[in-house]
Amino acid sequence: MRTGEGDPEPLKLPSGPVLSAEPRVLKRKHEADRHRHTAVETKRRRTRGRGEDGIRRWVFSPRDLSSSMQRFVIVSYNLLGVENASKHLDLYHSVPSHCLNWDRRKRQIHKELTLYNPNILCFQEVDKFDELASIFQTDGYAGIYKQRTGEANDGCAIFWKEKEFTLLYQEDIEFQKFGLRNNVAQLCLLKVSNNHSNHPVDKNTSSGTECKFATPVSSRTLVVGNIHVLFNPNRGDIKLGQMRVLLERANALSKKYGNAPVVISGDLNSTPKSAICQFLSSTEVLDILQYDRKKMSGQVEFSTRHVSFAVQNDRLRMWRCMTSQMKYSWSEEEICLASGRRGCTHLRNPLILSSAYQGVPGGCKTRDENGEPLATSYHSKFMGTVDYIWHSSSLVPVGVVDTLPIKILERLGGLPNKQWGSDHLSLVCEFAFVD
Repeated sequence: MRTGEGDPEPLKLPSGPVLSAEPRVLKRKHEADRHRHTAVETKRRRTRGRGEDGIRRWVFSPRDLSSSMQRFVIVSYNLLGVENASKHLDLYHSVPSHCLNWDRRKRQIHKELTLYNPNILCFQEVDKFDELASIFQTDGYAGIYKQRTGEANDGCAIFWKEKEFTLLYQEDIEFQKFGLRNNVAQLCLLKVSNNHSNHPVDKNTSSGTECKFATPVSSRTLVVGNIHVLFNPNRGDIKLGQMRVLLERANALSKKYGNAPVVISGDLNSTPKSAICQFLSSTEVLDILQYDRKKMSGQVEFSTRHVSFAVQNDRLRMWRCMTSQMKYSWSEEEICLASGRRGCTHLRNPLILSSAYQGVPGGCKTRDENGEPLATSYHSKFMGTVDYIWHSSSLVPVGVVDTLPIKILERLGGLPNKQWGSDHLSLVCEFAFVD
Protein backbone atom coordinates (compact mmCIF):
# COMPACT_ATOMS: atom_id res chain seq x y z
CA MET A 1 0.00 0.00 0.00
CA ARG A 2 1.20 3.47 -0.80
CA THR A 3 1.77 5.56 2.29
CA GLY A 4 2.08 9.29 2.63
CA GLU A 5 3.05 12.03 4.91
CA GLY A 6 1.30 14.25 7.38
CA ASP A 7 -1.97 14.30 9.22
CA PRO A 8 -5.30 14.97 7.53
CA GLU A 9 -6.09 18.60 7.01
CA PRO A 10 -8.70 19.82 9.48
CA LEU A 11 -12.20 20.51 8.24
CA LYS A 12 -12.71 24.22 7.77
CA LEU A 13 -16.26 24.97 8.75
CA PRO A 14 -17.87 28.25 7.74
CA SER A 15 -19.90 30.54 9.91
CA GLY A 16 -23.61 30.83 9.38
CA PRO A 17 -26.19 28.05 9.22
CA VAL A 18 -23.77 25.18 8.66
CA LEU A 19 -22.85 23.63 11.98
CA SER A 20 -19.30 23.40 13.24
CA ALA A 21 -17.44 20.58 14.95
CA GLU A 22 -18.81 21.99 18.19
CA PRO A 23 -22.37 21.12 17.13
CA ARG A 24 -25.33 23.35 17.69
CA VAL A 25 -28.07 21.97 19.82
CA LEU A 26 -31.75 22.41 19.08
CA LYS A 27 -33.96 21.81 22.10
CA ARG A 28 -37.03 19.63 21.98
CA LYS A 29 -39.62 18.64 24.50
CA HIS A 30 -39.37 15.03 25.53
CA GLU A 31 -41.49 12.96 27.83
CA ALA A 32 -39.86 12.21 31.18
CA ASP A 33 -40.46 8.48 31.01
CA ARG A 34 -38.57 7.94 27.76
CA HIS A 35 -35.42 5.83 27.69
CA ARG A 36 -32.14 7.49 28.59
CA HIS A 37 -30.74 7.21 25.08
CA THR A 38 -33.38 9.66 23.81
CA ALA A 39 -31.60 12.92 24.55
CA VAL A 40 -33.43 16.03 25.67
CA GLU A 41 -31.29 17.91 23.25
CA THR A 42 -31.36 16.52 19.74
CA LYS A 43 -28.22 17.39 17.83
CA ARG A 44 -28.64 18.61 14.30
CA ARG A 45 -25.40 18.74 12.36
CA ARG A 46 -24.53 19.64 8.85
CA THR A 47 -20.95 19.02 7.88
CA ARG A 48 -19.00 21.03 5.40
CA GLY A 49 -15.50 20.80 4.07
CA ARG A 50 -13.68 23.20 1.83
CA GLY A 51 -15.64 24.55 -1.09
CA GLU A 52 -14.01 22.27 -3.63
CA ASP A 53 -14.77 19.21 -1.49
CA GLY A 54 -18.50 19.79 -1.35
CA ILE A 55 -21.11 19.92 1.35
CA ARG A 56 -23.08 17.22 3.12
CA ARG A 57 -26.18 18.45 4.94
CA TRP A 58 -28.95 16.95 7.00
CA VAL A 59 -32.30 17.01 5.20
CA PHE A 60 -35.51 16.21 7.06
CA SER A 61 -38.84 14.58 6.40
CA PRO A 62 -41.80 16.93 5.88
CA ARG A 63 -43.91 14.64 8.07
CA ASP A 64 -44.86 15.72 11.56
CA LEU A 65 -42.95 13.25 13.73
CA SER A 66 -42.93 15.33 16.91
CA SER A 67 -44.86 12.64 18.78
CA SER A 68 -42.25 9.98 17.94
CA MET A 69 -39.74 10.55 20.69
CA GLN A 70 -37.72 7.34 20.65
CA ARG A 71 -35.10 7.82 17.98
CA PHE A 72 -31.67 6.65 16.90
CA VAL A 73 -29.11 7.52 14.22
CA ILE A 74 -27.58 4.72 12.16
CA VAL A 75 -24.64 4.86 9.75
CA SER A 76 -23.77 2.46 6.94
CA TYR A 77 -20.23 2.88 5.63
CA ASN A 78 -17.93 0.89 3.36
CA LEU A 79 -14.55 1.92 4.76
CA LEU A 80 -12.37 0.73 1.84
CA GLY A 81 -10.28 -2.11 3.20
CA VAL A 82 -6.56 -1.48 3.44
CA GLU A 83 -5.74 -4.68 1.55
CA ASN A 84 -8.32 -3.99 -1.15
CA ALA A 85 -6.95 -0.49 -1.71
CA SER A 86 -3.39 -1.75 -2.04
CA LYS A 87 -4.38 -4.53 -4.46
CA HIS A 88 -6.42 -2.27 -6.75
CA LEU A 89 -4.33 0.86 -7.12
CA ASP A 90 -5.60 1.22 -10.70
CA LEU A 91 -8.91 2.39 -9.21
CA TYR A 92 -7.16 5.24 -7.42
CA HIS A 93 -4.61 6.52 -9.93
CA SER A 94 -6.02 10.05 -9.58
CA VAL A 95 -5.93 9.88 -5.76
CA PRO A 96 -2.80 11.26 -4.01
CA SER A 97 -0.93 8.42 -2.33
CA HIS A 98 -1.16 9.99 1.14
CA CYS A 99 -4.98 10.00 0.83
CA LEU A 100 -4.88 6.19 0.75
CA ASN A 101 -2.87 5.97 3.97
CA TRP A 102 -4.94 4.08 6.55
CA ASP A 103 -3.70 6.01 9.58
CA ARG A 104 -4.85 9.19 7.89
CA ARG A 105 -8.12 7.74 6.64
CA LYS A 106 -9.20 6.27 9.97
CA ARG A 107 -8.83 9.70 11.60
CA GLN A 108 -10.87 11.26 8.80
CA ILE A 109 -13.58 8.63 9.16
CA HIS A 110 -13.73 9.02 12.94
CA LYS A 111 -13.88 12.81 12.69
CA GLU A 112 -16.67 12.69 10.14
CA LEU A 113 -18.77 10.19 12.09
CA THR A 114 -18.37 12.13 15.33
CA LEU A 115 -20.26 14.99 13.69
CA TYR A 116 -23.31 12.78 13.10
CA ASN A 117 -23.49 11.52 16.71
CA PRO A 118 -24.64 8.04 15.59
CA ASN A 119 -26.05 5.40 17.94
CA ILE A 120 -25.35 2.45 15.61
CA LEU A 121 -22.54 1.96 13.09
CA CYS A 122 -22.56 -0.66 10.33
CA PHE A 123 -19.22 -0.99 8.55
CA GLN A 124 -18.19 -3.03 5.53
CA GLU A 125 -14.72 -3.83 4.20
CA VAL A 126 -13.21 -3.80 7.68
CA ASP A 127 -9.74 -5.31 7.98
CA LYS A 128 -8.53 -3.23 10.94
CA PHE A 129 -11.26 -4.04 13.45
CA ASP A 130 -9.08 -3.86 16.54
CA GLU A 131 -7.97 -0.35 15.64
CA LEU A 132 -11.55 0.75 15.01
CA ALA A 133 -12.74 -0.87 18.24
CA SER A 134 -10.07 1.02 20.19
CA ILE A 135 -11.07 4.32 18.60
CA PHE A 136 -14.82 3.95 19.05
CA GLN A 137 -14.57 2.44 22.51
CA THR A 138 -13.44 5.83 23.76
CA ASP A 139 -16.72 7.23 22.40
CA GLY A 140 -18.78 4.67 24.32
CA TYR A 141 -19.32 2.06 21.60
CA ALA A 142 -19.16 -1.72 21.80
CA GLY A 143 -18.82 -3.77 18.66
CA ILE A 144 -18.73 -7.17 16.98
CA TYR A 145 -16.89 -8.32 13.88
CA LYS A 146 -17.21 -11.08 11.32
CA GLN A 147 -14.38 -11.69 8.89
CA ARG A 148 -15.02 -13.11 5.46
CA THR A 149 -14.29 -16.78 4.96
CA GLY A 150 -11.63 -17.88 2.53
CA GLU A 151 -8.45 -15.91 1.94
CA ALA A 152 -9.85 -12.38 2.28
CA ASN A 153 -8.93 -10.41 5.40
CA ASP A 154 -11.85 -7.97 5.52
CA GLY A 155 -15.34 -8.35 6.90
CA CYS A 156 -18.31 -6.58 8.47
CA ALA A 157 -18.60 -4.84 11.86
CA ILE A 158 -21.46 -3.42 13.90
CA PHE A 159 -20.97 -0.94 16.75
CA TRP A 160 -23.60 0.46 19.11
CA LYS A 161 -23.64 2.89 22.03
CA GLU A 162 -23.43 0.75 25.17
CA LYS A 163 -25.41 3.18 27.31
CA GLU A 164 -28.27 3.18 24.84
CA PHE A 165 -28.54 -0.41 23.63
CA THR A 166 -28.07 -3.89 25.05
CA LEU A 167 -27.03 -6.72 22.76
CA LEU A 168 -29.46 -9.60 23.24
CA TYR A 169 -28.50 -11.78 20.30
CA GLN A 170 -26.05 -11.91 17.43
CA GLU A 171 -25.81 -14.11 14.39
CA ASP A 172 -23.01 -14.39 11.85
CA ILE A 173 -23.99 -15.59 8.40
CA GLU A 174 -21.28 -17.34 6.39
CA PHE A 175 -22.60 -17.60 2.86
CA GLN A 176 -20.14 -20.33 1.89
CA LYS A 177 -22.28 -22.72 3.92
CA PHE A 178 -25.04 -22.10 1.37
CA GLY A 179 -22.68 -22.39 -1.61
CA LEU A 180 -22.78 -18.60 -1.99
CA ARG A 181 -19.09 -17.66 -1.92
CA ASN A 182 -17.07 -16.24 0.96
CA ASN A 183 -19.03 -13.10 1.79
CA VAL A 184 -20.58 -12.68 5.21
CA ALA A 185 -23.42 -10.82 6.91
CA GLN A 186 -24.34 -9.96 10.49
CA LEU A 187 -27.57 -9.80 12.47
CA CYS A 188 -27.99 -8.24 15.90
CA LEU A 189 -30.94 -7.92 18.21
CA LEU A 190 -30.55 -4.74 20.24
CA LYS A 191 -32.71 -3.73 23.18
CA VAL A 192 -33.21 -0.10 24.08
CA SER A 193 -31.56 0.23 27.48
CA ASN A 194 -33.00 1.75 30.61
CA ASN A 195 -29.60 1.65 32.27
CA HIS A 196 -25.94 1.43 31.36
CA SER A 197 -25.54 -2.32 31.76
CA ASN A 198 -24.86 -4.67 28.90
CA HIS A 199 -25.35 -8.43 29.20
CA PRO A 200 -22.67 -10.75 27.79
CA VAL A 201 -23.42 -12.60 24.60
CA ASP A 202 -21.79 -15.85 23.57
CA LYS A 203 -20.73 -16.00 19.96
CA ASN A 204 -21.07 -18.90 17.55
CA THR A 205 -20.17 -18.48 13.88
CA SER A 206 -22.42 -21.28 12.68
CA SER A 207 -25.58 -20.01 14.30
CA GLY A 208 -26.73 -17.23 16.57
CA THR A 209 -26.42 -17.81 20.29
CA GLU A 210 -28.49 -16.07 22.92
CA CYS A 211 -27.32 -15.08 26.36
CA LYS A 212 -29.30 -16.49 29.28
CA PHE A 213 -31.15 -13.19 29.73
CA ALA A 214 -32.25 -12.96 26.10
CA THR A 215 -35.85 -14.08 26.31
CA PRO A 216 -38.55 -12.35 24.27
CA VAL A 217 -39.29 -9.01 25.88
CA SER A 218 -42.04 -6.46 25.54
CA SER A 219 -39.72 -3.44 25.69
CA ARG A 220 -38.36 -1.84 22.53
CA THR A 221 -36.07 -4.06 20.48
CA LEU A 222 -34.44 -3.63 17.08
CA VAL A 223 -33.06 -6.07 14.50
CA VAL A 224 -29.97 -4.72 12.72
CA GLY A 225 -28.56 -6.41 9.62
CA ASN A 226 -25.24 -5.63 7.96
CA ILE A 227 -24.02 -7.11 4.66
CA HIS A 228 -21.38 -6.73 1.97
CA VAL A 229 -22.70 -8.50 -1.11
CA LEU A 230 -20.45 -10.21 -3.66
CA PHE A 231 -18.97 -7.75 -6.19
CA ASN A 232 -18.81 -9.98 -9.31
CA PRO A 233 -21.39 -8.46 -11.71
CA ASN A 234 -21.73 -11.75 -13.59
CA ARG A 235 -23.07 -13.68 -10.59
CA GLY A 236 -26.50 -12.21 -10.05
CA ASP A 237 -27.64 -15.62 -8.87
CA ILE A 238 -25.20 -15.49 -5.95
CA LYS A 239 -25.98 -11.85 -5.13
CA LEU A 240 -29.69 -12.63 -5.01
CA GLY A 241 -29.06 -15.74 -2.94
CA GLN A 242 -27.03 -13.81 -0.38
CA MET A 243 -29.76 -11.21 0.05
CA ARG A 244 -32.41 -13.93 0.26
CA VAL A 245 -30.61 -15.70 3.11
CA LEU A 246 -30.11 -12.48 5.09
CA LEU A 247 -33.74 -11.41 4.68
CA GLU A 248 -35.05 -14.85 5.67
CA ARG A 249 -32.93 -14.83 8.83
CA ALA A 250 -33.85 -11.23 9.68
CA ASN A 251 -37.54 -12.02 9.24
CA ALA A 252 -37.32 -15.07 11.50
CA LEU A 253 -35.55 -13.06 14.20
CA SER A 254 -38.05 -10.23 13.98
CA LYS A 255 -41.00 -12.63 14.31
CA LYS A 256 -39.43 -14.36 17.29
CA TYR A 257 -39.31 -11.04 19.11
CA GLY A 258 -42.82 -9.82 18.43
CA ASN A 259 -42.27 -8.43 14.93
CA ALA A 260 -39.38 -6.26 16.09
CA PRO A 261 -38.46 -3.40 13.74
CA VAL A 262 -35.79 -4.25 11.17
CA VAL A 263 -33.08 -2.13 9.58
CA ILE A 264 -30.80 -3.61 6.91
CA SER A 265 -27.72 -1.73 5.81
CA GLY A 266 -24.73 -2.43 3.64
CA ASP A 267 -22.95 -2.39 0.32
CA LEU A 268 -25.16 -4.43 -2.00
CA ASN A 269 -22.97 -3.99 -5.10
CA SER A 270 -26.23 -3.33 -6.94
CA THR A 271 -27.68 -0.14 -8.39
CA PRO A 272 -31.09 1.27 -7.34
CA LYS A 273 -33.07 0.09 -10.36
CA SER A 274 -31.58 -3.38 -10.43
CA ALA A 275 -33.47 -6.62 -9.92
CA ILE A 276 -31.64 -7.05 -6.61
CA CYS A 277 -33.06 -3.80 -5.24
CA GLN A 278 -36.44 -4.56 -6.78
CA PHE A 279 -36.45 -7.79 -4.76
CA LEU A 280 -35.79 -5.82 -1.55
CA SER A 281 -38.27 -3.02 -2.09
CA SER A 282 -41.24 -4.79 -3.65
CA THR A 283 -43.91 -7.04 -2.20
CA GLU A 284 -44.39 -8.50 -5.67
CA VAL A 285 -43.00 -11.84 -6.77
CA LEU A 286 -39.68 -11.62 -8.64
CA ASP A 287 -39.47 -13.91 -11.69
CA ILE A 288 -35.74 -14.46 -11.98
CA LEU A 289 -36.02 -15.85 -15.53
CA GLN A 290 -36.92 -12.35 -16.71
CA TYR A 291 -33.37 -11.27 -15.93
CA ASP A 292 -29.96 -12.03 -17.29
CA ARG A 293 -28.07 -13.09 -14.19
CA LYS A 294 -25.04 -11.14 -15.48
CA LYS A 295 -27.09 -7.94 -15.46
CA MET A 296 -29.17 -8.41 -12.29
CA SER A 297 -27.09 -6.00 -10.22
CA GLY A 298 -27.23 -3.17 -12.75
CA GLN A 299 -23.53 -2.46 -12.31
CA VAL A 300 -22.17 -0.30 -15.11
CA GLU A 301 -19.09 -1.84 -16.63
CA PHE A 302 -17.39 1.10 -18.29
CA SER A 303 -15.25 3.91 -16.95
CA THR A 304 -16.92 7.10 -15.77
CA ARG A 305 -13.88 8.99 -16.99
CA HIS A 306 -15.08 8.49 -20.57
CA VAL A 307 -18.85 8.27 -20.24
CA SER A 308 -20.91 10.81 -18.35
CA PHE A 309 -23.21 9.82 -15.51
CA ALA A 310 -26.30 10.86 -17.52
CA VAL A 311 -25.22 8.74 -20.51
CA GLN A 312 -24.74 5.73 -18.22
CA ASN A 313 -28.32 6.06 -16.98
CA ASP A 314 -29.65 6.46 -20.54
CA ARG A 315 -27.90 3.30 -21.67
CA LEU A 316 -29.20 1.40 -18.67
CA ARG A 317 -32.78 2.50 -19.41
CA MET A 318 -32.43 1.41 -23.05
CA TRP A 319 -31.14 -1.99 -21.98
CA ARG A 320 -34.09 -2.49 -19.61
CA CYS A 321 -36.61 -1.59 -22.32
CA MET A 322 -34.99 -4.04 -24.75
CA THR A 323 -34.87 -6.91 -22.27
CA SER A 324 -38.12 -6.44 -20.31
CA GLN A 325 -40.05 -9.01 -22.37
CA MET A 326 -37.28 -11.59 -22.69
CA LYS A 327 -36.87 -14.87 -20.88
CA TYR A 328 -33.39 -16.02 -19.96
CA SER A 329 -31.91 -19.45 -19.49
CA TRP A 330 -30.61 -20.29 -16.03
CA SER A 331 -28.95 -23.53 -15.09
CA GLU A 332 -30.50 -25.69 -12.39
CA GLU A 333 -27.57 -24.86 -10.09
CA GLU A 334 -27.96 -21.10 -10.62
CA ILE A 335 -31.68 -21.28 -9.87
CA CYS A 336 -31.00 -23.23 -6.70
CA LEU A 337 -28.33 -20.74 -5.54
CA ALA A 338 -30.66 -17.78 -6.09
CA SER A 339 -33.86 -19.24 -4.66
CA GLY A 340 -32.58 -21.89 -2.27
CA ARG A 341 -34.71 -24.59 -3.94
CA ARG A 342 -34.41 -26.55 -7.13
CA GLY A 343 -36.86 -25.49 -9.81
CA CYS A 344 -38.05 -22.42 -7.87
CA THR A 345 -37.85 -19.38 -10.16
CA HIS A 346 -40.13 -16.99 -8.26
CA LEU A 347 -39.00 -15.14 -5.13
CA ARG A 348 -40.66 -12.77 -2.70
CA ASN A 349 -39.02 -10.75 0.05
CA PRO A 350 -40.44 -12.03 3.38
CA LEU A 351 -40.07 -8.52 4.83
CA ILE A 352 -41.78 -5.33 3.74
CA LEU A 353 -38.93 -2.84 3.45
CA SER A 354 -38.46 0.75 2.35
CA SER A 355 -35.34 2.71 1.51
CA ALA A 356 -34.43 5.33 4.11
CA TYR A 357 -33.25 7.88 1.56
CA GLN A 358 -36.36 7.48 -0.55
CA GLY A 359 -38.35 8.35 2.58
CA VAL A 360 -36.77 11.80 2.93
CA PRO A 361 -37.09 14.08 -0.13
CA GLY A 362 -33.87 15.47 -1.58
CA GLY A 363 -32.79 17.66 -4.48
CA CYS A 364 -32.08 16.76 -8.11
CA LYS A 365 -28.35 17.40 -7.64
CA THR A 366 -27.96 14.48 -5.24
CA ARG A 367 -30.98 12.18 -5.89
CA ASP A 368 -32.43 10.22 -8.77
CA GLU A 369 -36.08 10.36 -9.78
CA ASN A 370 -36.99 7.79 -7.13
CA GLY A 371 -35.18 9.55 -4.30
CA GLU A 372 -32.09 7.35 -4.06
CA PRO A 373 -28.65 8.99 -3.96
CA LEU A 374 -27.12 9.47 -7.40
CA ALA A 375 -23.77 8.22 -6.17
CA THR A 376 -22.48 6.61 -2.98
CA SER A 377 -19.20 5.36 -4.45
CA TYR A 378 -16.65 6.86 -6.84
CA HIS A 379 -13.36 5.64 -8.22
CA SER A 380 -11.78 5.55 -11.68
CA LYS A 381 -14.05 2.76 -12.98
CA PHE A 382 -17.37 3.45 -11.31
CA MET A 383 -19.60 6.25 -10.11
CA GLY A 384 -23.00 5.27 -8.78
CA THR A 385 -25.07 4.01 -5.87
CA VAL A 386 -24.49 0.61 -4.31
CA ASP A 387 -24.99 1.42 -0.60
CA TYR A 388 -28.36 1.43 1.17
CA ILE A 389 -30.26 1.56 4.43
CA TRP A 390 -33.57 -0.35 4.35
CA HIS A 391 -36.17 -0.38 7.12
CA SER A 392 -39.47 -1.97 8.11
CA SER A 393 -42.69 0.00 8.55
CA SER A 394 -42.34 0.36 12.32
CA LEU A 395 -39.42 2.71 11.71
CA VAL A 396 -39.80 6.10 10.04
CA PRO A 397 -36.88 8.12 8.64
CA VAL A 398 -36.77 11.54 10.29
CA GLY A 399 -33.76 12.83 8.38
CA VAL A 400 -30.74 11.76 6.35
CA VAL A 401 -27.35 13.25 5.56
CA ASP A 402 -27.41 13.93 1.84
CA THR A 403 -24.65 12.72 -0.44
CA LEU A 404 -22.51 14.89 -2.72
CA PRO A 405 -23.69 16.25 -6.10
CA ILE A 406 -22.31 14.52 -9.19
CA LYS A 407 -20.56 17.67 -10.40
CA ILE A 408 -18.71 17.95 -7.11
CA LEU A 409 -17.62 14.31 -7.29
CA GLU A 410 -16.45 14.72 -10.89
CA ARG A 411 -14.49 17.81 -9.85
CA LEU A 412 -12.78 15.81 -7.12
CA GLY A 413 -11.66 13.20 -9.62
CA GLY A 414 -12.11 10.29 -7.22
CA LEU A 415 -12.37 9.15 -3.63
CA PRO A 416 -10.86 9.05 -1.04
CA ASN A 417 -9.47 12.57 -0.92
CA LYS A 418 -8.23 15.10 1.63
CA GLN A 419 -11.63 15.24 3.34
CA TRP A 420 -13.45 11.94 2.75
CA GLY A 421 -11.71 8.83 4.03
CA SER A 422 -13.12 6.14 1.72
CA ASP A 423 -14.11 5.57 -1.89
CA HIS A 424 -17.68 5.30 -0.57
CA LEU A 425 -19.75 7.99 1.12
CA SER A 426 -21.32 7.18 4.45
CA LEU A 427 -25.11 6.85 4.59
CA VAL A 428 -26.66 8.38 7.71
CA CYS A 429 -30.28 8.23 8.81
CA GLU A 430 -32.15 9.23 11.95
CA PHE A 431 -35.07 6.88 12.57
CA ALA A 432 -38.06 7.19 14.88
CA PHE A 433 -39.87 4.20 16.35
CA VAL A 434 -43.58 4.22 15.56
CA ASP A 435 -46.33 1.98 16.92
